[in-house]
Amino acid sequence: MDILHINTRSRIDMVDITTQVQTLIANKGWSDGILTLYVPHTTAGLTINENADPDVRRDMIMEMNKVIPLEDGYHHLEGNSAAHIKTSLFGSSETLIIEDGEIQLGTWQGIYFADFDGPRNRKVFLKFISS
Repeated sequence: MDILHINTRSRIDMVDITTQVQTLIANKGWSDGILTLYVPHTTAGLTINENADPDVRRDMIMEMNKVIPLEDGYHHLEGNSAAHIKTSLFGSSETLIIEDGEIQLGTWQGIYFADFDGPRNRKVFLKFISS
């Protein structure tokens, strides 16, 4: 297993980690197989979405905050219930196909680490299974 370390800068932050993941694949010499990314945090997750236009990321954060507001009479004492809910909607893992050492993503797709309770130092676990 390998680990990526992610530092987020704000309470809600979506960090494009596509280049970091691709660099790790190249450094490890992984060619063909499946790569699983997993976030071991209850208030952060992963998603694959457009990474060409930064407005997409901004719009996603804006709409998530409308649907799941930071304050809404939650009972959880830590004050981060919204972060737990958003993480459940995004999910904690992604599975990627690796072919000839390249992540098989669509033209405009990127991999995002989404932190809903930052800023924090976070981790992404990666496990490669060769085909």
